[in-house]
Amino acid sequence: MPYAVEFTSSARREFLRLPKQAQTRLAAPMRELMDNPRPHGVRKLEGEQFAYRIRVGPYRVLYDILDEQQIVVITKVVRRAESTYR
Repeated sequence: MPYAVEFTSSARREFLRLPKQAQTRLAAPMRELMDNPRPHGVRKLEGEQFAYRIRVGPYRVLYDILDEQQIVVITKVVRRAESTYR
């Protein structure tokens, strides 16, 4: 059964502020989280119980996996910078 993918309101705003080309590039990997929330190359964030991140070029998608509810909650969508993980 596929997972539902949801955005926090701040992650949705971050995504919509990105250039259209970046949005297009990020859309497919985010959709794939429905079928496989832990794809090849995913990293669990240290110090967090449910937080993971995927890399898509210079962009990072940070998200939580709630296995019991089968939900992936995208919490942050940003271009990689020194402050990305703070």
